[in-house]
Amino acid sequence: MDTLRAKLLWLIAGRAAVITLLLGSALLIRIRFPGAFPIDPFFLLIGITYALTALYGATLKYFERHSWLIDVQLGCDAVIVSAIVYITGGVSSYFSSLYTLPIIAASTIQSRRGGMMVGVLSTLLYGGLVLAQYYGGGILPGVTEYALLPPVRIAVFTIGLNIFGFFAVAVLSGHLAENVRRAGEQLAETSNQLADLQAFSQYVIDSLLSGLATTDIDGRVLTFNRAAESITRVTAADAVGQSIAEVLQFPRDLAGLFGAREGRPKLPRVEFAFTRGGEIQIELGLSTALLITPRGETGFVFTFQDVTQSRKQEREARVQQRLAAVGEMAAGIAHEIRNPLASMSGSIQILRQELPLTSEQSQLMDIVLRESDRLNETIRSFLAYAKPQRLSTTRVDVRQIITDTACLLQNNAELSAAHQIDVDVPSEPAWYVADENQIRQVVWNLATNAVRAMPKGGKLRLSLARSQKDASSPAQMVIRVEDQGVGIAPEELDGIFQPFRGAFERGTGLGLAIVHRIVSDYGGEVHVTSESGVGTRVEVTLPLALPAPADARALLN
Repeated sequence: MDTLRAKLLWLIAGRAAVITLLLGSALLIRIRFPGAFPIDPFFLLIGITYALTALYGATLKYFERHSWLIDVQLGCDAVIVSAIVYITGGVSSYFSSLYTLPIIAASTIQSRRGGMMVGVLSTLLYGGLVLAQYYGGGILPGVTEYALLPPVRIAVFTIGLNIFGFFAVAVLSGHLAENVRRAGEQLAETSNQLADLQAFSQYVIDSLLSGLATTDIDGRVLTFNRAAESITRVTAADAVGQSIAEVLQFPRDLAGLFGAREGRPKLPRVEFAFTRGGEIQIELGLSTALLITPRGETGFVFTFQDVTQSRKQEREARVQQRLAAVGEMAAGIAHEIRNPLASMSGSIQILRQELPLTSEQSQLMDIVLRESDRLNETIRSFLAYAKPQRLSTTRVDVRQIITDTACLLQNNAELSAAHQIDVDVPSEPAWYVADENQIRQVVWNLATNAVRAMPKGGKLRLSLARSQKDASSPAQMVIRVEDQGVGIAPEELDGIFQPFRGAFERGTGLGLAIVHRIVSDYGGEVHVTSESGVGTRVEVTLPLALPAPADARALLN
């Protein structure tokens, strides 16, 4: 409908332009050649045409609902042209070619059908007015005859030539209009298909979980998909037109990647650190490919992912593999060392009691016994970590365990007046189904490590809370141990759960490894954040939605 309205506007504007041209021509003829032909009726017709043009413009909104008004408009044009031809000489008029204008207009608006209808109407009107000239009195009343009529033979030839022209114009303009209409429909269909294809391609690109960016050959960003925005926290509007090296914070060894060149080396797949939002550092895995078109190398395609979590899982998997290997060795070590060690320690004690010893010899005996006890304690801790223990699950109050641990630490020999212990636990019991000794071991190991990390004193904070990310996520029990100690260097964080990686003089180096194993057995996680010289926070999350053993379920009922 918008296309039809536009065509009608062009028709009304074109009619006004033609009438204005005719009016100007008539005025010029009247000035230069007075009395050449009757001007007054001509002006009257032009005035009528102006009035109809204004009427058509005022009633334009009705043409969409009443299509017959278009036929009336085109028919009126043919009638007015016939009147102009009649008053300017009829068969001898130089204006008979004006019939082609409404025919072309009808073909443009109503295609072949409209052109043929107006062509037939123009033929009837033209033939009728010529017959009226020869057999109906010659002229209309009030119009002065200004020329003699040509012979009938010439008139018949003129009529035939004009009618042939009318139909030729109608057929040709109708054919062209039909072709234009079909071409327009095909163009619209193709445009719709192209728009659908572009939209589909954009949906596919935006649905990718990997970031996707394209650049020109110099590295300026051309496109930046939705996943790329989500990963980098950089909007497409900010990224487009910028250097991809700056947007993705490329390492220096990728600086020479861009620009047209021959013998380009193989494009690498790299992983590097990326600072998101100016605060959070993640790891990006980046793959690069050339964008090749028929013109050659025109740019690059970059795909990237946030591999922080997967790399963390890989590191944890390697830790688990090492721990599993150590666990397999533990039983053999215990059998090979613990029993002979007990025999040696017992023999030394007997010799110490039965033999007369000097003070120096007695001191050496004490050193042997003390070191034997320390080695035995290391083996015992090693077995507790590596060998699965028989669990005695029950419903335990984790709040009470934390409180008891704080009380025990107050009497610990390693605690000084410079140390402070804060406890933040709920007022109500915090029940959890587990082996009580294991939960106590987790809290005790973390708390004693925190005290040892503060040799000059500081605050130790033990807290317990319940958390839930959203309504669909399971609830968790969160145990936090925070200290103001020496902290842990960033490069050492990944290895703190490995056996014998302890940093304290006293201890077996198995405390955190045992904590990690116990928490993992309950489906929980241990998160450690630390800053050298500031302190460390260890957060243990234990899921509350795990299915409880039969005896534990009986206690909960």
